Amino acid sequence: MGILEVKGVNKRFGGLQALGDVNLSVAENTVHAIIGPNGAGKSTLLNCLVGKLIPDTGSVMFNGQSVLGRKPFEINQMGISRVFQTPEIFGDLTVLENVMIPCFAKRDGAFRMHAIEGVQNERQIMEKALAMLDDLNMADKRNMHSASLSRGDKRRLEMAMCLVQEPQLLLLDEPTAGMARADTNNTIDLLKEIKEKRDITMCIIEHDMHVVFSLADRITVLAQGTPLVEDSPENIKGNPKVREAYLGETA
Repeated sequence: MGILEVKGVNKRFGGLQALGDVNLSVAENTVHAIIGPNGAGKSTLLNCLVGKLIPDTGSVMFNGQSVLGRKPFEINQMGISRVFQTPEIFGDLTVLENVMIPCFAKRDGAFRMHAIEGVQNERQIMEKALAMLDDLNMADKRNMHSASLSRGDKRRLEMAMCLVQEPQLLLLDEPTAGMARADTNNTIDLLKEIKEKRDITMCIIEHDMHVVFSLADRITVLAQGTPLVEDSPENIKGNPKVREAYLGETA
């Protein structure tokens, strides 16, 4: 059984079948990519994985617990963090302040400290944030306002904001979208480094096949909301069903 288990998930929006009987198992400490043409249901599936959408039928389990209907801070406390297509950062705050914020959770109308090992007060939060920035080679930018960062550094900052919460599962929604090739390659290297240094599982939605084949241990291909094939990157590359889904014609 995987750390993330999706079983029999269906989701409709009016007359549109966005997801149809999706089954997915993500093994612990692997990088699992979800790919597919536009409209295949990738973003809908990701929103189900973080509890943002509730499927019409089916289950989404993380470490044996359902994520469905949970609030964002509950998802974080379960050990799941999400990286968005456009980096979700606070542009009017410094880089250091951005990394400190995830150590607090807003619930019941107030900000309260997350239950992170070794963090009991604001001084320790600052120390943890500084250590994370140093780990991701951003310590020299700690006092910069985050709005002034490059697209690649904004992505790196968002990674730091996720990782400071010590997640077990990192969900990435097209992490290289809108990047130049140099920033894309830097992000690939960063994700490889994160995977090597931490016991972390990643699930990536991505259009850039260079990114997918550089990182993924396993790939699931969606077509019209339904899993078409799941296999290793080597076998996916030459699969005629995948080519048909993307190109509209058989190989």
